[in-house]
Amino acid sequence: MVNVKINGIDVSVEEGTTILEAAKKVGVTIPTLCYLKDINEIGACRVCVVEVEGIDRCVTACNNFVEEGMVIRTNTRKVRTTRKTNVKLILSQHDYECASCIRSGNCTLQSLANELNISEMPYDSILEQNNWDKTFPLIRENNKCIKCMRCVQICDNIQGMHVWDVVNTGSRTTVNVSKNRNIQETKCTLCGQCVANCPVGALRERDDVGIVLDAVENEDIITVVQIAPAVRTAWGEGFGLSKEFATAKRLVAGLRQIGFDYIFDTTFSADLTIMEEGSEFIERLPEIKESRLPMFTSCCPGWVNFIKKEYPQYVSRLSTAKSPQQMFGAITKSYYAEKLGVDPSKIFCVSLMPCLAKKNEITWDGGKDVDAVLTTREVERLLKSFFIKVDELAEEEFDNPLGEGTGAGVIFGVTGGVMEAALRSAYYLVNKTNPEPDAFKCVRGLEGWKEASFELAGNEIKVAVASGLANTRKLMEAIDSGEVSYDFVEVMACPGGCVNGGGQPIKDDCDKVFKRGEILYGLDKNGNNRFSHENKSVITCYEEYLEKPLSHKAHELLHIEHNLHN
Repeated sequence: MVNVKINGIDVSVEEGTTILEAAKKVGVTIPTLCYLKDINEIGACRVCVVEVEGIDRCVTACNNFVEEGMVIRTNTRKVRTTRKTNVKLILSQHDYECASCIRSGNCTLQSLANELNISEMPYDSILEQNNWDKTFPLIRENNKCIKCMRCVQICDNIQGMHVWDVVNTGSRTTVNVSKNRNIQETKCTLCGQCVANCPVGALRERDDVGIVLDAVENEDIITVVQIAPAVRTAWGEGFGLSKEFATAKRLVAGLRQIGFDYIFDTTFSADLTIMEEGSEFIERLPEIKESRLPMFTSCCPGWVNFIKKEYPQYVSRLSTAKSPQQMFGAITKSYYAEKLGVDPSKIFCVSLMPCLAKKNEITWDGGKDVDAVLTTREVERLLKSFFIKVDELAEEEFDNPLGEGTGAGVIFGVTGGVMEAALRSAYYLVNKTNPEPDAFKCVRGLEGWKEASFELAGNEIKVAVASGLANTRKLMEAIDSGEVSYDFVEVMACPGGCVNGGGQPIKDDCDKVFKRGEILYGLDKNGNNRFSHENKSVITCYEEYLEKPLSHKAHELLHIEHNLHN
């Protein structure tokens, strides 16, 4: 242990503890900007500076370690002046027109400037020129980048994709797409983790709120909106609502005030996906055992982008089942259009998703199934633009028949959820009896790579679950080398799954991701129905329209042949 004094407070911490962590232990706040624990601890912004007795210059707290007897002061005049100067220098290279920035009110730099009482700028602004394809789902605002390196470190160390890097030299040094490429020339999967970890508005999603409102306000168009499982865990965070209050049903009420015609739950099509994907797995199992190559889930478009770009030889191992988002659109514009007695072309299908890659996924079929995707952040901005008093919303029910979902569909939003839901129903499809609902819960947890074995139809079924693309690469390399062999593999591009998707509210606290997952498991545990095959609306859809899983019509509407061009 090391004994130090921070602002006159004695503290004893383990050797190798940073000044920043030691200060947190005694409740002393040291501001940060570029810092991400265990990921970006480079002191690039120099906002976390402190005074250490015996050292003339201020030192950064995030990457300097405590030493025995050290005396630290975190809020002296010298420290405050240094921080203020450093933030002003950062602002001189940042477009600080906050009123028109999507991060206004949720920007670390803006908050720091306010807290440091910066009311005037003594330095001339030198801004990067912006040159970006604004039709791409991910947008970079060059003139807002503060060179904090968070995007580089997240993309390199957590996702292993190396899309971003330091470019140019001298005064022109900045962060941009690596190797001077256009973003379309990279292997970017659109996971959006760089956006979710940017402390300012330099990275964001393409804003599609306008085209959605155009449809809502067009009297000749029927607007149908679906809410993904993970969205319900986070939509209220930007409003300061508690998890208990910010339910999916209150979001339904808010969306009705905006003017959407029908509001449904993506858990309906998640259950539909399980019926198709579970049946497909059972049908493919003999070939899987013979080839010793697994069937991969295909719900996550970031993962599908990854396998197409990095391991194209395994594309044929993907399940042909469309994602819940795409299945929902396909059913809306066929089965539901028939029920309404309208031409499918009159229906405008909107998805509320925790994900940037979903904006890309809707183009794979030429935009036939889903017309627009809004991230959770866009949903928050949409509600705010209508001045809806979300803290006064009463709960309202989803519309039917596409509003009914099960606990199995709900847990799609967290890593391991697709696998667990699929195994519940695969067990039933083989044994004609339900397993215990939590029989497969060993695939839960935020670990980057999990594996388990179960018995199904007299076979040992070996499964694996991965989240985060760096973990996925390790998994794929092990499969490719023959080091491991599985029958069924679930992959989600974002660490922790959709609850931590690139379209979710910006967070600096990893505990929020864990709590979002807990919400989904709680909804599953406390729900009336925990099996996809018992969703009455799904059963009716098969009886009235699809006939049975893997039928000709089901293949036509709910499956897609993955290739390198879609």
